[in-house]
Amino acid sequence: MNARQLAQQHLAPTSFAPTGLHITGAKGCFLEDETGKKYLDLIGGISVCNMGHGHPRVLEAIRRQSEKYLHVMVYGEVVQTPQAAYAAALSAQLPDALNCVFFTNSGAEAVEGAIKLARRATGRPNIIGAKKSYHGATTGALALMGDEYWKAPFRPLLPGVYQYDYNSQALIDGINEETACVILEPVQAEAGIHKPLAGWLQAVAEKCRAVGALLILDEIQAGFGRTGTRWAFEQLGIVPDVLLLGKALGGGLPMGAFIASREKMHLLADNPVLGHLTTFGGHPLCCAAGLAAFEALLEGDFISGISGKESLFKSLLKHPKIREVRSAGLLMAVQLESHEAVQQTLKRCMEAGLFSDWFLFAPDCIRIAPPLTISEAEIRQACEILLRSLD
Repeated sequence: MNARQLAQQHLAPTSFAPTGLHITGAKGCFLEDETGKKYLDLIGGISVCNMGHGHPRVLEAIRRQSEKYLHVMVYGEVVQTPQAAYAAALSAQLPDALNCVFFTNSGAEAVEGAIKLARRATGRPNIIGAKKSYHGATTGALALMGDEYWKAPFRPLLPGVYQYDYNSQALIDGINEETACVILEPVQAEAGIHKPLAGWLQAVAEKCRAVGALLILDEIQAGFGRTGTRWAFEQLGIVPDVLLLGKALGGGLPMGAFIASREKMHLLADNPVLGHLTTFGGHPLCCAAGLAAFEALLEGDFISGISGKESLFKSLLKHPKIREVRSAGLLMAVQLESHEAVQQTLKRCMEAGLFSDWFLFAPDCIRIAPPLTISEAEIRQACEILLRSLD
């Protein structure tokens, strides 16, 4: 049997309508299938491959680390240079209050760790989130999922979770002395790219401080320059108590992290000891790859070019069938008339050599989240194919 048949026989499906592409190679902003056909990648593994596929600096870091050692012990028990170096590099690019990193295997695990930290730090039970939010698919993170369609089949879930509309006064009013934390995205991604209203997240932060709740910002999709600054919260004039990272964190390898102050993180090491554990979190290979990608991002000055690339996309994406283009840097949603129109367009795009996707809570939108390394010529090529596919 070939790879596609083996996958159908032995891999658990996530849906019964996957793209079905058999990818055999990837380089830069392009994917390649088993026939040798190339696809311009407009989603970068869902905001994972910020530095493109097969970045030489990342591959070299993986090679060097693989020749030294892979897994040696559960997270936290031995000193590993890749972990320490990456944690220090992240802390150096963050405010002083975010100086201690707990590495996990995924963004969802970072959410779970942050929930435990908030409850341990405050001694409180309740969590507040936003409707149409996405924070992962593990049971704790799923309780924060902002859409009942995805949650209902798996209830009962984590208790004490309350959800309100993003940008609403009701969410602010719901924060009280029983609230352990508020978990929000600085840009709602799966809702189809919605930014906070001016002053709203600042008001949320102020209410959290007033009642002693922690503010947790989920930058799993928005971080690492995607919105035009290193971290999306920099554009909002606030600093969260806990920052969640994932996706691009590992440079293409699986990785997540929750980051807080040293004082807060020390609470997880006592009463009980080993208050949070992971076997593979902070895997040395992932840390080496992630650090290499992070250094390449900063030294290559890619972030300063995000705004111009965003503007180019928006200037080109003009078509009678496009109802709206919403964006936060290179995190974009192209809204069409329906989910059916999106699926038909995506199929035509793929036939023409353009790979893209849709959004969980905005199925009438096409997702654009390419590698940050995408060139002006590649942007023009992508938009030409997309507009032709709409026709």
